[in-house]
Amino acid sequence: MIVGVPQETIPGERRVALVPDLVPRLTGVGLEVVVQEGAGAPAGFLDLSYREKGARLEPEVLGASDILLKVQPPTAGEVGRIKEGAVLIGFLQPYTNVAGLKALAARKVTAFAMEFMPRITRAQSMDALSAMSTLAGYKAVLIAAGHLPKVFPLLMTAAGTLTPARAFVIGAGVAGLQAVGTAKRLGAVVEAYDTRPAVREQVESLGAKFVELALETKDAEARTGYATAQSEEFYQRQRELMATCVAAADVVITTALVPGKRAPVLITEEAVRGMRPGSVIVDLAAEQGGNCALTEPGQEVVRHGVIIAGPTNLASTVPYHASQMYARNVTSYLLHLFKEGGVRLDLTDELTRGPLVTHGGEVVHEAVKTLLQG
Repeated sequence: MIVGVPQETIPGERRVALVPDLVPRLTGVGLEVVVQEGAGAPAGFLDLSYREKGARLEPEVLGASDILLKVQPPTAGEVGRIKEGAVLIGFLQPYTNVAGLKALAARKVTAFAMEFMPRITRAQSMDALSAMSTLAGYKAVLIAAGHLPKVFPLLMTAAGTLTPARAFVIGAGVAGLQAVGTAKRLGAVVEAYDTRPAVREQVESLGAKFVELALETKDAEARTGYATAQSEEFYQRQRELMATCVAAADVVITTALVPGKRAPVLITEEAVRGMRPGSVIVDLAAEQGGNCALTEPGQEVVRHGVIIAGPTNLASTVPYHASQMYARNVTSYLLHLFKEGGVRLDLTDELTRGPLVTHGGEVVHEAVKTLLQG
């Protein structure tokens, strides 16, 4: 069977779904790896490196591949060139790309969305969302440090003492915890808040203060490990209580997301007005609407003297390591599926069943089917 690795065509996407060092893991089980010429170059992986590791280079891979490894969903033009009945593994944006998934189903593609990987121990090596969130949390702090008209650490100099910057991180998931750790390493005084009390120990282990708000949060975490959506009354009270922390911070990094829903607005325009001029907000929820009411996805704007950055696809800004991490995730997942010379679907296994979105000419994932019916 041929595993194809096409070049990503979405503007700004520099990652590649397979790096040269992982080619032998696939050829070692009898798979043939074919990489589109130039696919790894934007991430720093040259064609020669793939060839040296046992891959074949071709100008086009979509039509000949039995299994496709991608980062971004295939475009409408690419779907029509995919081999009918092929297997596709990648980020498929299932909540917003319903038309694309229908097209894949019509092509009889068996498609697995890495976004739906279960958060269980067995899936840790395949958890691509967490891997990319780690990089996003790191880069968010660097963006903030680059814009802040202050240094992050306490500095005692001959010209006097410079007080450390104050950072407030909203959401202590993977991205949030990485932001906390990075801000601490740069010398900031860091506070963090999350609706899930269980993450307090993780925040404090990184040297930050966990902020407690007078809110009822017993149902804040789903069985999947992700935060759950709350009522508008909850968010309203949360915004009111959080405004004091936001006003005291030089840097605010927001990471609050609920899968499949618009990101909750946690920072109002009034809260932005209360911040000191020159303060920075980096909104990692920008792709889902943003946690700040003034965020413009993909843009950096200044409102009421505050710089508000709404970066999207941050992992692609560090494509070398992002590709390494993502490639390990998809390779591990493919090897989980590949048994006895082919991709075997054991639908009693939640690692197989969870990410499966299209199969046999149909959309089979319940959450996506619900969107289609809506």
